[in-house]
Amino acid sequence: MDGILNINKPAGETSFGVVAAVRRICHERRVGHAGTLDPLATGVLPVCLGKATRVAEYLMEHPKQYRATIEFGITTDSGDADGRILAQGDATRIQVEALHAALSAFHGQIEQTPPMFSALKHRGQPLYELARAGITVERSSRTVQIYDLRLVSWEGPVLVIEVTCSRGTYIRTIAEDLGKALGCGAYLKHLCRLEYGPFSVENSLSLAQLESTVVDGGLPGVLHSLDSVLMHLLAIDLNAEFEDSMRHGRPLPQQLVESEPPVGASEKGRLRAYNLDGCFLGVLRFNSEKHEWQPEKVFS
Repeated sequence: MDGILNINKPAGETSFGVVAAVRRICHERRVGHAGTLDPLATGVLPVCLGKATRVAEYLMEHPKQYRATIEFGITTDSGDADGRILAQGDATRIQVEALHAALSAFHGQIEQTPPMFSALKHRGQPLYELARAGITVERSSRTVQIYDLRLVSWEGPVLVIEVTCSRGTYIRTIAEDLGKALGCGAYLKHLCRLEYGPFSVENSLSLAQLESTVVDGGLPGVLHSLDSVLMHLLAIDLNAEFEDSMRHGRPLPQQLVESEPPVGASEKGRLRAYNLDGCFLGVLRFNSEKHEWQPEKVFS
């Protein structure tokens, strides 16, 4: 039972709770998710089963698209609707022109400081545990990429936007920063992940739908293949000799790909490898020092 499920996470459930439910429904011990969603958030949560847990790291490099509902005039300690209200401001004077001007700052590479209410760890302890204990620690800012951000609707004081971004982007921080820019405060009222790599919310399954599918014996039909998250990489077919080398962890010659420099042959110098029967073998990564392709992930 190896593959990836596109689960529509319900509001109020943790990502780990979804993993536990999938483990129970599918009777599979090896289950993990890629890309945590906060309990209040909904939408696409890829859940990896069996050997697919080994490709989760590649999935996490994919862009993500969110629809965020932001309410102005209220600031909470967590930056979202789960938090305690800290302050209230006047949002009645916000004009749509001012919104567009404020949103224009959130394009391309931006700097963000991770919120205290996050799953990042400080000396092994999640930040949200420290925050709930009233402890604040220094957090280093990080560079994230906003590929696209557009205004969907504005019915003061509530704004709806759609954001396409890189991993590590905190939408609640965007909400808080917008509130600061407009001088009245803001918090993230609701968040839905619309897309994550090849997965979309339109094609996702609820946990109830998954359970019904499993009962009817239809699980194989909803499992996405291991290589479905690697389609952005160049694919290569290996003959029997090279297949045997890869399966045993031996490097392959640079001449597998006729391009210079080899790193340009594939994103981050990686290849999807298949045997001549079309069976997915794993991922090769180019070693620029040794000028050879080395097995990075191998699947039997």
